[in-house]
Amino acid sequence: MKTLKFYKYLPILGLFSALTSCESFLDKQEDEALTFDKIWETMGNTRKYWLNTMSFLPDDTGDWGDVPWAVATDEAVFMPSRTGQSINTGAWNPTNVPEDSNYDVIYDKYYKGIRECNVFLQNVDRCSDPKATPEMKEQWKANTRFARVYYYFMLMRLYGPVILIGDEIIDATAPTEDLYRPRNTWKECVDYVVGELNDLIDNPAVTDGWSNDTDKGLATKGACQAIISRLKLYSARDLYNGNALYSGLKNPEGNNLFPVEYNAELWLDAAKAARVIIDNPIYKLYRKGNNDPYEDYYGMIWTPWNSELIWTTGYKSGNKCGYRTAPTALGGGAYGSSGVSQKQVDAYAMKNGLYPITGYKENGEPIIDKNSGYTEGTMSAWKYPKWVGTSVPEGTEMPDMFKDREPRFYVTVFFSGTEWKYGTNKKMISFAKGGNSNKSHDQTRSGYMVNKFYDHTSNSVSGQWGNLTFPTFRLGEIYLNFIESVLECKKRGVATPGDYEQKAMEVWDDLRDRAGMKPIKEIYPNVSVNELIQLCRRERQIELAYENHRYFDTRTWMISKQEDAGPVYGMNIEAPANGSENTPDDFWKRTVVETRVFKDNFYLFPFAQGELERNRLLVQNYGW
Repeated sequence: MKTLKFYKYLPILGLFSALTSCESFLDKQEDEALTFDKIWETMGNTRKYWLNTMSFLPDDTGDWGDVPWAVATDEAVFMPSRTGQSINTGAWNPTNVPEDSNYDVIYDKYYKGIRECNVFLQNVDRCSDPKATPEMKEQWKANTRFARVYYYFMLMRLYGPVILIGDEIIDATAPTEDLYRPRNTWKECVDYVVGELNDLIDNPAVTDGWSNDTDKGLATKGACQAIISRLKLYSARDLYNGNALYSGLKNPEGNNLFPVEYNAELWLDAAKAARVIIDNPIYKLYRKGNNDPYEDYYGMIWTPWNSELIWTTGYKSGNKCGYRTAPTALGGGAYGSSGVSQKQVDAYAMKNGLYPITGYKENGEPIIDKNSGYTEGTMSAWKYPKWVGTSVPEGTEMPDMFKDREPRFYVTVFFSGTEWKYGTNKKMISFAKGGNSNKSHDQTRSGYMVNKFYDHTSNSVSGQWGNLTFPTFRLGEIYLNFIESVLECKKRGVATPGDYEQKAMEVWDDLRDRAGMKPIKEIYPNVSVNELIQLCRRERQIELAYENHRYFDTRTWMISKQEDAGPVYGMNIEAPANGSENTPDDFWKRTVVETRVFKDNFYLFPFAQGELERNRLLVQNYGW
């Protein structure tokens, strides 16, 4: 009998926290090796193998800050050592492909996961233990299929069309030539993923939502629909819809890997996919119930398993995010270096709804809408909004550029010269040179800190970090998917069902109302559909900030050469502080933090050189 080769990955779903050892359950136990056939003799070992198939799912909470999805975009400035910084410098290539937070090659990791899923699906029915009921097996199989299709989705968003292996179990001991596989086309990959997800939606083992605590984290019909919504949205955008850059890429069979002609009807498909979820009464925007936009937006992150969550990678301690987003002055393990870019700061509206910064001059100077009420370059003792995360002693002078901004700004962005709350405690923070949070390499390089992923109600100095369920898919995103798709249909003359345009504006109003903002058409009553699309993109940049969307949004819109390249600005963190809590006037100057590179081939990851050598049928992505 053969002993199974097992890849050692920890299960990361909160549901599966009982498995805490990094040792494989298939490792040698006492003096007996657990053979492949013996695995299926007991319910316990069969279940453990099922957990293994799920263990390749990403840990969005634990990985946050250690993957490129924020650092390689215009929303963030992290330390140069962070994963993905090579993308910003242009130093990546097929022999230097960014890895995930566990130093795994992403391509290898997800195909290993796909293989483990296939092994399980082909063998689970062999389990002869009567404790493994037919219903239990069906649930295991459904969730394994969900994990497998999610691995494909994760691969596609980085590499474009990939290799579909179906239910095949690749024999790694086979001759090299037998392992050659060509890439499938983008359409084939989309059709496969959507088809698998639709089958799961129709599967009785997949529930509408989480009916009890033991179900939380498992696949649901809503989770399947949310993946379809995001994938169809990406497919309708410019990167995958008639992109001229990719017109020459063909597989060895002569098929175009990417669609060569633009298809506006894909926007209708995307709109319909989002509408299914919007019409599902299970999901509602999170609101605490006291009509407080600060608590509503912040609570969406920090209220576990709330009504807005469609699917999450698990219930986790907030320490992984918290370590990276708490200023070093707090101590207690904080090494906050997750900086907000000046451009992201500029993106937020005023509380009157108007966007203050409408663009930039060639020298980086902001173009200011004078009607917005925005002022830059002056200081005054204005009243900081009252909310749980930050406070300011009365009479403290602060830059007027932060005065009267929308609630999501204060929840998301922390700036120097204000007090950081941690439980019932608070500490004045300075990001100036020599200040209490700028004394080592553990600092924000931009002079701002990401604020929304720290639990300000807990005392992290005492080791209390709170718990969160990362919003991997949430209703707020689906609203924005729908709005964008409907507007694009209108722009391109694609007819939508009768109430789609009205519904798009209704959900946009709902999203802004939750954030304490007036309807967009009330603020900008005479805008064109093209201008509405740009406003929708800006809404997405703000609403979904630091939730792993911006990287894929700028790339699928194909605006990264304009948005993710060139000088990146922050404040002047080299201005010397006069005391550990002081932020001097010289700090408040737009300063180039780094200069980034983005080339046409950066829209997709390159396949690693080793993969190209192992698989002679694998066609490299454009420009690599």
